[in-house]
Amino acid sequence: MAELEALFRSGAIAVVVLAVMVVEAVLLVAWARRRDMASWRREAALIAANLASGAGLVLSLRAALIGAPWTEVAGFLLVSFAAHIADVVLRYARRR
Repeated sequence: MAELEALFRSGAIAVVVLAVMVVEAVLLVAWARRRDMASWRREAALIAANLASGAGLVLSLRAALIGAPWTEVAGFLLVSFAAHIADVVLRYARRR
């Protein structure tokens, strides 16, 4: 239990989550390539935008956990928001 507490106190839990997200991205892009070679780049862009949004949230969590300045937390939230907007735009364009 002390190890888990240390992961949270140090912010290292965010690094673990980001590593899992990288593995997820690789697997999702590989799956998209196998499924349809013609549109896998578009799928990869959607996956990247979605995961970038999540990564921004995870990085803001890490910044808050380690006591970083509020501007750093806000910066990561802004990055997350921008990636979220990109994700929404890409998904909307995909429907057309």
